[in-house]
Amino acid sequence: MNEPAAKRGVEEAVSATSETPTDPTAAPDVVIIGAGSAGIAAARGLLASGLSVTILEARGRIGGRTVTRRFRGHPLDLGAHWLHAGPINPLVKLGRERHEPLRRAPVNGHFFVRGRPGSRSERAALDRAFDMADRAMTQGAKARDDQPASKTLPPMGPQGRRVATIHGLVSGRPLDEVSLHDFPSMEYSDNLFIAGGLGAYICRLTHGVPIRLGTAVHAIDWSGQGVRIESSAGTLHAKAAIVTAPMAVLQREAIRFAPALPDAVGEAIHGFTQGVYEHVVLHWPDAPFRGADRLASLTGTHRQPPGLLTRIDGTPFHFFELDQPIAAGFDRRDANAPYRYARSVLAEHFGHKAIRNLSAMHATAWRNDPWSRASWAVVPPGLYAIRDILKAPVGDRIWFAGEALSRAQWGTAGGAWEEGERAAAEIISRLQ
Repeated sequence: MNEPAAKRGVEEAVSATSETPTDPTAAPDVVIIGAGSAGIAAARGLLASGLSVTILEARGRIGGRTVTRRFRGHPLDLGAHWLHAGPINPLVKLGRERHEPLRRAPVNGHFFVRGRPGSRSERAALDRAFDMADRAMTQGAKARDDQPASKTLPPMGPQGRRVATIHGLVSGRPLDEVSLHDFPSMEYSDNLFIAGGLGAYICRLTHGVPIRLGTAVHAIDWSGQGVRIESSAGTLHAKAAIVTAPMAVLQREAIRFAPALPDAVGEAIHGFTQGVYEHVVLHWPDAPFRGADRLASLTGTHRQPPGLLTRIDGTPFHFFELDQPIAAGFDRRDANAPYRYARSVLAEHFGHKAIRNLSAMHATAWRNDPWSRASWAVVPPGLYAIRDILKAPVGDRIWFAGEALSRAQWGTAGGAWEEGERAAAEIISRLQ
């Protein structure tokens, strides 16, 4: 196994180029916690209205869970990569206005059965199973009472397990842990990619935005007229604050609120569960996949990867996706366990000779990152309302924003951007 290549890949990773952040304002109108998509979107909106802003970011970089790194000279996203739901995604609209290098994601993917291309009838069986599942969940979501998304799945034949696994991957948890009322709200049609990486694109959008990196916020005091922000770099005073920290981080009380948040708000924050979507970056120049950016379904063997995105941007790089159950199995193992797993699964499908030139470059672990603790936030059955509860400001001084609050684009950079813009618009209407 080519373990040294995995280590070299990490060493060769280089941060995506970004604009130099503007120096923070000493006494801003609004303090934003987090320089991810939501925080950057909010800052841009507030600055455009004439309000002063400072973003405090705990990490030493911009982007949150959108980050692009270079491997062997190629930019690859280690976090968000897809621009989902193009017609309603604000990052797509903005990208077109800026003439960014957007490209449409291919609709037709690869389909293999035990290492050979699947027949037309085998592919049709998988398509029918997906159609059955989508119809059943859409219809089931119309019922008044919520339930686990898995409860409505009908018998789907031999491909049923495959369908449930893929839906669990894109949901961030197995379907029995996902709200049915929340699940169908996601739009996954008209997807796009952006050349050079989504993380690099988000960095480009910070031009002129005041950001203080390496600054962790510990407490927010909203007992007075405005807010007092206690951070590792000192104290800031502002008229309002926007909190974009992930729900899994807030659940650990990384930020203390004084006075305590209202019960409904605290319960909503703690209602989410950890969404997990990880990937192993593979360099596989002689992989049996043709065409750029195509998803591959590998079936017919004991182990089937939940997802595989092949030849990213036309390069020899591939994303071997890990869902929550698989990723959780690596938490108590050595750092190379995900690499070994990916190689063994691909060998099971294509044979050891086919993967002789495969190298594992990197494996993500957002679920264990101290400033993320998850890939995104998931709504469990029965808690459908918690996204909307958090949209209400606390004392007209604290707003929450981020992908967790987006109804139609949860779990995405576009959803986070949308919520950042919403929070900024509400603050503008209050302060002006």
